[in-house]
Amino acid sequence: MSNNYRNSEGYPDPTAGEALSRITANEKQSLRAFRPIVYICSPYSGDIDANVAAARRYCRFAVEQGYIPIAPHLLFPQFLDDNRSDERELGLFFGNALMSKCSDVWVFGSRISSGMESEIKRAKWKNHYLRYFTEECQEV
Repeated sequence: MSNNYRNSEGYPDPTAGEALSRITANEKQSLRAFRPIVYICSPYSGDIDANVAAARRYCRFAVEQGYIPIAPHLLFPQFLDDNRSDERELGLFFGNALMSKCSDVWVFGSRISSGMESEIKRAKWKNHYLRYFTEECQEV
């Protein structure tokens, strides 16, 4: 394998260049490694702006822990109206369908909303592994 890596003095350094290219290749491969899917359960209703920001933070935390987060309350309100009971129920139904694809359900925050309560009940009924976290992403 040829590379044009040069050391700090400008001289060709194929050994260091090869080592660096292997590190880069290993990093790219590790990004494609298996990651379990986790369902993010946190409040949406109420202070929607703050709750959406918190849900984004929780999803980022899940990614940093090596998981793929699914947060239906970040997706479905983009095209379903949470203020209409029929569309809210549809969003909860869609979320339940996605939950069945997840290995864990992570519950965030100290307040359990009515939507979260139904998600937790379903997770328990389906024997999902539940983990509880504070708003600061500390497991309790």
